[in-house]
Amino acid sequence: MTTARPRRPAFTRRRRRLYLLGAAAVVLGLAAMLILNAFEDNLVFFYSPTDLATRTDVPRDRLIRIGGLVEKGSVARQGAEVRFTVTDTANRLAVVYRGILPDLFREGQGVVAQGRLTAPGTFEAREVLAKHDETYMPREVADAIKRSGQWKESEGKAGAGTGATP
Repeated sequence: MTTARPRRPAFTRRRRRLYLLGAAAVVLGLAAMLILNAFEDNLVFFYSPTDLATRTDVPRDRLIRIGGLVEKGSVARQGAEVRFTVTDTANRLAVVYRGILPDLFREGQGVVAQGRLTAPGTFEAREVLAKHDETYMPREVADAIKRSGQWKESEGKAGAGTGATP
């Protein structure tokens, strides 16, 4: 005759808590992964024409921002399409934009354009932002102009405006 031992329940309180914590960790990990992926898709990096000329890691398929001065004598309009050159005095980049430019857009003034590189040396802009007032210039552009030795104090204070960097 054998004596039957009482069986322990399959899911003790401790084991249930452990499974619950494991499931919560998996759900939290998935949520964090989805959030980080969404942030990565919405990041827009800022580059100067010199950055685009010297760096090889600039993504061709991602949305980026470029900034600099609109080169004098470079604006050409053909219907709704506008072609102009952005420079940081060391390098230049051809920009193509289809649409209406801001009222403050003109040659020799600071500009930030958002779009994609379509070919080496050509940028297709989706959006063009002109400087807001006489003291606005993106910090990266001002730094590039200072490095080239062409900075004039009358050109403004670097980074006085907002929205110049991601």
